[in-house]
Amino acid sequence: MGQQPQSSIPRHTLSHVAMLYYREGLTQGEIARRVGLSRATVVNYLRLARETGIVDIRINGDSFADSRLARDLAARWGLEAAFVAHADEAESGAMLATLAQMAALAVHDLLAPGARLGVAWGETVQRVAHALAIRPVVDLAVHQLVGSMYDTQLQAAENCTVEIARKCGADCRTLHAPAILSSADLAAALRAEPIIARQLARFDDLSHALFSVGDVGQSTTIVTSGIASADEVARYAADGARAVLCGHFIDDTGNVMETPLSARMIGITPAQLSRVPVRLLVAGGDEKVAPLRALLHGGYASHLLVDEKTAAALLD
Repeated sequence: MGQQPQSSIPRHTLSHVAMLYYREGLTQGEIARRVGLSRATVVNYLRLARETGIVDIRINGDSFADSRLARDLAARWGLEAAFVAHADEAESGAMLATLAQMAALAVHDLLAPGARLGVAWGETVQRVAHALAIRPVVDLAVHQLVGSMYDTQLQAAENCTVEIARKCGADCRTLHAPAILSSADLAAALRAEPIIARQLARFDDLSHALFSVGDVGQSTTIVTSGIASADEVARYAADGARAVLCGHFIDDTGNVMETPLSARMIGITPAQLSRVPVRLLVAGGDEKVAPLRALLHGGYASHLLVDEKTAAALLD
C-alpha cells in the first residue's frame, strides 16, 4: 500500500485549519488572524492537509462533462465522455496546471476496485500525478506503459507510475527496461526475455490508461528525452507524422507510421492501447490540436480532457 507524505506539523493543527476553511468558510486571511499565523502559513497548512489525506476533495466527474461543449465534443468524436476545463489561455503553465487538477479528479472518478491502470509519461501526465489526491483504490495495480528514459526537464518515466500508485495505495508495476534501444535486434531480444515479456503481456489486461499526446515540433518531449533527434522528428513530420503516442508516430488519419524508431521501442504499442476499455487522453494548447485530431481519428481515446479553446478547435 502507498504511504502518505509525512509532515512535521501536528495533524490536529492541520485539521483545525482545514475545518475553519472548508467547513466554516473562513477566508485564509481570517484564519490567519484567528490562529495567529501568517496567511502564507495558512496556505501551506491547507496544502499539507490535502497532501496528507486529511482533506479529500471530491467532485463528481459527470459535472465535467455536463456542458454543451463537452457533449458536442463527445458526439463529434464518438467518445464515451469528454471533459472541458476552463483554463487560462494566456499562460501555458497555468493551463496545464488546471488540466492536471481536473484530470486528477477524473482519474479517481473513473477508477474502480480491481482496476488495472496503465500510466504513460510526459509533462502533462507528470502534472496529473502531482495533482492526484491521496485516495486508496481497493486492489488497484498501476503499470508503467513506456520504458525508462531521462529528460532534463522531467522526472524519470517510472516516477509518474510510482507517484500515482503511492497516492492510490496500489501495487506498482514499473517496466524494467529502457524506452529505446540502440538497435531493433537488441530491442527484440529484450522483449523476448521472460521477465520483460511478462510485463509487456500485462498490457493486454489493462482496464484503464492515462496518457497524453506529443507534437512533432522541435521541442517535443520525444526530442528532449533523447528518443529521437530533432532531425528525425522533422523528417517524419515531412512524411506526414502529426502526433507521438507512447513513442510511436501517428499520421493525420490516426494510423501508426512504421519507422526505425518503432522497432527499437520498449513499451505498450498503439494497438494494445486502443484495446484498453477506458482510455483517458489529457492535453491542451494550440500545438496539441493537430496531434489530438490524429489520435481521435485513430480511436485511441475513450475519454478526452482538454481546455475550452482546444475543445472548440476540435469541433471546427
